[in-house]
Amino acid sequence: MKDQKVKVIEVENLTQDYGHGRGVFDVSFNVYEGEVFGFLGPNGAGKSTTIRHIMGFSKAQSGQTRVNGFESFKNYYKLLDQVGYLPGEIALPEGLTGWEFLHMMADLRKVHNKERLELLLKLFKLNPAGETKKMSLGDKRKLAIVAAFMHDPKVLILDEPTSGLDPVMQQVFIDFIKEEKKRGKTILLSSHMFNEVESTCDRIAIIKDGKIVSMFDTHDITHNQNKNFIINFKNKKNLLEFVKDLPKARKNLSNIKRISVKEINEDKLFVIIAVNDKDINQLVESLSNYNITSFVQLKFTLEDYFMQFYRENKKFGGLSWKK
Repeated sequence: MKDQKVKVIEVENLTQDYGHGRGVFDVSFNVYEGEVFGFLGPNGAGKSTTIRHIMGFSKAQSGQTRVNGFESFKNYYKLLDQVGYLPGEIALPEGLTGWEFLHMMADLRKVHNKERLELLLKLFKLNPAGETKKMSLGDKRKLAIVAAFMHDPKVLILDEPTSGLDPVMQQVFIDFIKEEKKRGKTILLSSHMFNEVESTCDRIAIIKDGKIVSMFDTHDITHNQNKNFIINFKNKKNLLEFVKDLPKARKNLSNIKRISVKEINEDKLFVIIAVNDKDINQLVESLSNYNITSFVQLKFTLEDYFMQFYRENKKFGGLSWKK
């Protein structure tokens, strides 16, 4: 049970209202020891604001945040030693080479791990010899990643970690996070990239307009028992008959417990429906009454689930569908 696990990162009723709907409002979640927790939302949703409070950079109007049992704002300097932090916006000091920056960070943390540093530089294909201000966006991001991981912290707080990386390096980072997870690291990963979150995270929270709108196990999405199918009909008459008869089918076929129309396209003669695994055979039986040309399963992804919170739904005959 997760409640029996150690809470490493705690966010309790965090509120910081900047006015005009900006900020975070009553945000609560925990990240447990050894898990990767995804914090998913578009830019401006409140991810970075939450993370700044977790790191102790800002004091909350109400609520609190803790890392390893320490209240964040009062223990800001302790957290810098205990946590590997990667900010969303990279602001490196000018007048330093990449090597000088890394040595400075090692001195601040009082941890010099040459073997770990060399491993990271090789993995991310980074030569830190140049001046930081002349580095490309991708190299600056790599330098920040190396700095966050080089003291081998047990807790990592990563805000949009692959922003500015090319697709190859993004995949290198994803694979690296999976390895860090195997080593027992506790990771909070804030992102708006579905593949990154779905590939690495055990649990995910979706934030919208500064509020948590959903929290779930990633497994529940990737192994969802509710399947989407696209059904193509031979003509418009058959399509409309199916939609009209669906309530009757629900009533007559008692095994069809959960079935709904998600989209109707009369011009292209298809319907998208959602149905539970257990009910598919009964659904196929009911479709024998109509003239259909194809019946194909659509993969349900994290992006599909996420967009349910960011899409306006229309109503047609009491059934929810997308326009």
